[in-house]
Amino acid sequence: MTYHMSEEILINVSPQETRVAVVENGILQEVLIERKNKRGLVGNIFKARVSRVLPGMQSAFIDIGLDRTGFLHISDIIDNEAETQDSDKVVTTLQNTSIRAVLQEGQNIMVQVIKDPLGTKGARLTTRISIPSRYLVYLPGHPMLAVSQRIEDVEERDRLQRIILDHHRNSKKITVNSDMDIQENIDILDTAGVLNNGGFIIRTAAEGASAVDLQKDIEYLYKLWNETQIAGNDTKTPEILYEDLSLELRTMRDYVHHGVERVRIDSKTSYENAVNFSAKFLPEFLGRIEHYSAERPLLELYSVEDEIQKSLNSKIQLKSGGHLVIDQTEAMTTIDVNTGAFVGHKIHEETIYKTNLEATQTICRQLRLRNLGGIIVIDFIDMASSEHQRQVLRSLEKHLERDTSKFIISELTSLGLVQLTRKRTRESLEHILCETCPTCDGRGKLKTTETVCYEIFREIIRDSRQFDAEKLLIVASQQVIDMLMDDESINLAELEETLGKPITFQVEPYYSQQQYEIVPL
Repeated sequence: MTYHMSEEILINVSPQETRVAVVENGILQEVLIERKNKRGLVGNIFKARVSRVLPGMQSAFIDIGLDRTGFLHISDIIDNEAETQDSDKVVTTLQNTSIRAVLQEGQNIMVQVIKDPLGTKGARLTTRISIPSRYLVYLPGHPMLAVSQRIEDVEERDRLQRIILDHHRNSKKITVNSDMDIQENIDILDTAGVLNNGGFIIRTAAEGASAVDLQKDIEYLYKLWNETQIAGNDTKTPEILYEDLSLELRTMRDYVHHGVERVRIDSKTSYENAVNFSAKFLPEFLGRIEHYSAERPLLELYSVEDEIQKSLNSKIQLKSGGHLVIDQTEAMTTIDVNTGAFVGHKIHEETIYKTNLEATQTICRQLRLRNLGGIIVIDFIDMASSEHQRQVLRSLEKHLERDTSKFIISELTSLGLVQLTRKRTRESLEHILCETCPTCDGRGKLKTTETVCYEIFREIIRDSRQFDAEKLLIVASQQVIDMLMDDESINLAELEETLGKPITFQVEPYYSQQQYEIVPL
């Protein structure tokens, strides 16, 4: 029996923001959000100025015209020649090249954003420009030809590369033996200087694309790069030279593939833009783009709104009765897998195994949905069976294969821990939708009323000499005032006697449990 994966994309557009939901078999898998006043910068190209060179860090701060300077490391500006060598020589080149030999303060430079500003960090930059189209990524000045690893069929990979090579040969009128393998073709074109203008990465979406489609993309990318270079010659510094497409059009470019059954858009203008874009780049997909005009909000379909809200919770229930606890911190994200009630030893082993297996699918979905990146540590429930451990790790790898972000996964340790790294170029869903709690300062915990009462006592004793007043007023929440007048009344009476001044109270209903003031009267 063949398993059919049904995929649909919902695009909700409002004056303030655009939200994209990727739904597979009726279940939300990924959410993309772009707010009009905080558009992402990834892919944008700037004419910038070197603000400060840091020799010790082999990096530089670059002024791209934003509040925070961008960050450029030498590994992102090293000569292309280094990349054609083996990895050991590349490392040696990096170690032996001083950043000051490449950049000077005040120098103008063309850079591209590869990672949005995250938290207090500025944008991560590169001088290796890459410009994506529907089927290709163009790499100006970087002679190479590569194919997405997600295109696994060897014959299809070979066909796509030959289309690109034939286009270059024909444009330069170079004749080669068609029986030569791909690398021999590349070497000939490279020697002839044909690839000096730049190379290409063939994207996953190119699978099955015709020669005409790919050639159109090549010409489009050449034209776009030429316009960007001309703008760089004419403009002041710092200034943006190229801005990536809006979220709805990036979705059409990057997320739409032959397996997507339809795209629904609830904005007439955005729908028309998507149709015009598809007419140019995705003509075969035109019949699957719909303008959604029903009364029911688009993202209430498939309970998308509810799922977005659930994705902000730290606890995720599993169907087996177990649950996950996801804790996102500055340094890493930890995911703890927990089973339900204990049900006897023999059955318990099987319960642990099934809970861990179920958790792998939910974890991979949550990584995509929450856009969690960096270091991620998963604490599976301890399994005695090595075969169970192997199956759980294999299941995790299998479900991660559907993730569009690059990841690296480690082995399962004896403690049941798996460490993986997942590439993230934009803020996580939590960082976009939430902010640090001012009451607990992001700890997720509040001081008890007892702790706050004792803090008040200590502060009064510590500052008693400074109180030149007839009495003191404690302003605090209802819970704290109640405890001071009840459980702590004896301690309060002793404090009044020590001070020789009466203490009065005032409830401030808008104060949190941790807030209070001591006012001399």
